[in-house]
Parts: sequence; structure tokens; C-alpha cells
Amino acid sequence: MASLQASSLLSSSSSSIVSSSKRINAAISVPKLPRIRFPVPKTPSTNLVEDLILRNGYTNTIPIEKSTVTLPRIDKEPSVNSSTSKATAKLYAILEAVADRVEMHQNMGEQRDNWNKLLLNSINMITLTATTMVGIAATGGAGAPLLALKLSSTLLFTAATGILFIMNKIQPSQLAEEQRNATKLFRQLQRQIQTILAIHDPTELDVRYAMDKVLALDKAYPLPLLGKMIEKFPAKFEPALWWPKPHDFQRKSKRPGKNRWSEELEMEMREVIEVIKGKDTEDYMRLGNLVLKINKILAISGPLLTGIAAAGSAFVGNGSWAAIVAVAAGALATTVNTFEHAGQVGMVVEIYRNCAGFFSLMEESIESALEETDFDRREDGQMFEMKMALQLGRSLSELRDLAQKSSSSRIDGVEVDEFASKIF
Repeated sequence: MASLQASSLLSSSSSSIVSSSKRINAAISVPKLPRIRFPVPKTPSTNLVEDLILRNGYTNTIPIEKSTVTLPRIDKEPSVNSSTSKATAKLYAILEAVADRVEMHQNMGEQRDNWNKLLLNSINMITLTATTMVGIAATGGAGAPLLALKLSSTLLFTAATGILFIMNKIQPSQLAEEQRNATKLFRQLQRQIQTILAIHDPTELDVRYAMDKVLALDKAYPLPLLGKMIEKFPAKFEPALWWPKPHDFQRKSKRPGKNRWSEELEMEMREVIEVIKGKDTEDYMRLGNLVLKINKILAISGPLLTGIAAAGSAFVGNGSWAAIVAVAAGALATTVNTFEHAGQVGMVVEIYRNCAGFFSLMEESIESALEETDFDRREDGQMFEMKMALQLGRSLSELRDLAQKSSSSRIDGVEVDEFASKIF
């Protein structure tokens, strides 16, 4: 009986599962959507592709679906003026060298300025220490302590003498000013080359000018100290010379006539030269000679005083005069060294050399322009006048007034009462 009930339950449950599955199938059945066909775009025909590519100017061929399409072939460089392109490449090479020199001279200037500060502080500390030791030894030292103080002070004074001799020989403050001037002039040349590349078609004349200018600056402001260093104490004060010998570096003008030159402008330039020679150049040469003599006296006095102090310190204990001489000489040596190197007298000498050279360059530029008989080879007259006025710190009207004043003063037999330059 129990088995019959179980079989009836199994049959009823299976029939219910089948019926429920049918209901589920009926519930989740989705009607089929109609097929929608989208048109597939056809690839463009070969004729259309060729037509589009030919319009762009292609000439070589590559296969595209069993057909050929033209593409460009670059067999040669673009047709340009070969001489201009070579000159441009050379100028860019020179420009890189000039930029490198700017960096080198700037670094050297900073280094040598540090030399001046460090050497001055070291020498003064050595000298003052030795002077103090002499004073202590003279106050009551005896025996071994006295000998130690005497020996130490003598060695310190001797070391200060040697270091000071080398320092006065190379003049670090003047070396630093040389490198600052070289940096400025190389940057000026760098801007000139950039201007040529920007507004002109470079020629071999420009390349030769840039090369000569670089070599002239290298000679005027050498980097090494041994063998090539500028003489710091020449027999006669001379202006700096950093430009090449005059050559035909001027571009030939395409402007007809006298290239904006006139007799009035030539007379004006001649009068400006007279003022520069009689006032500015003469004044800087006079001041340069004076400062050079002062620097020579200071350069000799410093090592001489420390040497005297070294000799006096060796005789401390044998009499009061030895200590007095050593202490006084040490104090004077410190004062002289501070005045010479902290006051940077060597730098002042170099400034006067540079200023005198600047006016010499102006004189030479004006004279070479006036001596050129071919007006086409002169620089544009109005441009030249404007450059001279700017270099002297004057306006065009002030430059003309200066020329008129110089002319009238010479006629009246009196001296011009002003300098040509308002900058230096």
C-alpha cells in the first residue's frame, strides 16, 4: 500500500514538472525579428583613387588592389643657391663656437673673481696672524715659547710674501674684468651673426668677417695664464685692441647715388673724430697711465712690506726695534693689500684700457668709412650716423650740435668744453 502511494506521488510530481516547464517555455519564447539588410559601401574604383592621387602630384607607383598609384620620389635636394647655403652653414658653425666661448669666458670671469676674494682674505689673515704672534713674542716670551713664536711668524710672513707676489703678478681683479669684457664682446658678435642670418643672405664675406672677429677676440682676451696672459705692468699704457685689421667687409649697396652720404655728413663725422681724439681718448689715456703707476707702486709695496716683516720677526727678542718693525710692516702690508685688491685697482686699469680701445675703434670706423671712395661700399650714411650717435649716448640732433660746436671752437681757437661720449 505504501509503495502504491509513493509511485502515485512520483507520477503526479513528474507530470507537474513537465507541465510547468511547458509553461516556462511558453513564457520566455520571443518572436523572431525580421532581417534588415544594410548596404555595404563599395570600395572606390581604381580610377577614382588614381584621380585623387594624381591631383596631389604623386609620380611614383605602389600597388593598391592590383593597380598602381603614383607617389613622389625625392632624388635630389631642393634647388637652392649653393654658395648661400654653404655660407649659412659656416655661419651657424661659427655661431656655435661663439656661444661656447661666451660660456667659457663667463665661467672664467667668475672663477678669477673668486680668486681675488679668496686670496685677499687668506693673505690678510696670514699677515694679521703673524703680526699678532710677533706682538705676543715681544711682550715677554722667553726660551722655547719665544722661539716657537718667532719661527711661526717668520714662516707666515714668508708665505704671505710669496703668495702676494704671485697675486700681484697675475692681478685677479684685472683677469676677471678681462673675461667680463670678452663675454660682452662675444655676445655682441653672436647677435651680429644672428642678425646677418635673419635679414641677409649670408656670403663668404660674412663668414670671413666672423672668423677674423673670433680670432681677434681670442688674441685680445686669452684664456690661459701661462705664456699668453696680457702683461699687467707694461712700460706704457696702451688701449685694448679686439677687432681685426680693416678689410673690405662692407656689403655693396644696391641704392643708387651716394648711399645717403653727403658733404655735410662727412664734415660732421670728421668733427666728431676730432672731439673724440682731443677729449675722450686723451682723457682715458691720461687716467689709465695714472692708475697703472699707482698699481705698480702698490704691487711692489705689498710683498716688500711682508718681506721686511718676515726679517724683523726673525730678530724678535734681540731688541725692541725688531718687534716694532715687524708689527708695523705687517699692519702696513695688510692695508696696502686691502687697498689694492679689495679696491680692485687692476680692474680699474682694465676698464680704462677697454674704454680707450672703444674710442680707438670708433675713430678707425669713421676714418675707414670716409677713406672709402666708392660710396656703394660704404655703410648707409643715415644708418652709420645713427650708430655713432647711439654709441656716444647722443641723439642725432645732439651729435650734429657737437659737430657744429667743434667746428666753431676750432675757428675761434678755443677747446671744446664737453666730451663726445655721454656714456663713459
